[in-house]
Amino acid sequence: MGKDGTTRYLHKEIFQRVGFLLQAANLVLKMDPNNIELCRHYIATMRLVAEKHVIRVHPYIKRSFCKKCNILLLPGKTAKIRSRSKSEPHTVITCKLCGTVKRFMWRKSHQLWIEKQEAWLSGKKS
Repeated sequence: MGKDGTTRYLHKEIFQRVGFLLQAANLVLKMDPNNIELCRHYIATMRLVAEKHVIRVHPYIKRSFCKKCNILLLPGKTAKIRSRSKSEPHTVITCKLCGTVKRFMWRKSHQLWIEKQEAWLSGKKS
């Protein structure tokens, strides 16, 4: 870590911008559900910023919008959420605008990459 603390939070402004764009899209859609185009613009800009700067976005954020039409998935407004257990228990999220389907399994053994110990940098030097 540098003396000025810059190496620890190298992409702090980028993460703040991504968070701001997500909050703005959420607020726009909650205040006026018919203002879909502005919400799409905010989400598309958020994705572009994250891809351009090659930052890893938290899985919770990735699951909160439709990857096909760039709209926030709000239950009842822009998304339909169901629980299924046909072959294996899972959650099905369907975008009401484009019909894209997302499925999330309920496996107890599954662990996200961000939750694994090897995903985190240690402060020790080797």
